[in-house]
Amino acid sequence: MKSLPDTGLFKPVPSRTEAKTDTTSRVSRQIQDLEAKERAAKTERLRAARLAQEAEAPVVLPKKTAAKRPKKG
Repeated sequence: MKSLPDTGLFKPVPSRTEAKTDTTSRVSRQIQDLEAKERAAKTERLRAARLAQEAEAPVVLPKKTAAKRPKKG
C-alpha cells in the first residue's frame, strides 16, 4: 500500500485549551531565552570590567608576619 504525502490539508486542529497551552509554552520559552541572553551579556560585561580593574591595580605583596616568640615560664 502506498503512503500518501503529507500535504498539510488535514492537520488536526488543537482544542482551545491545547492552543492556549502551546502559546503559553512558546512565550515562556522566549522569555527564558531572553533572560539567559541578558544574563550572559551581563556576566561577560562584569568579567571584562573586573579583568580591566585587576590589570590597572598595583600588585600588592602580602606582609610577612612577625615570628612568634615562645612564652617565658
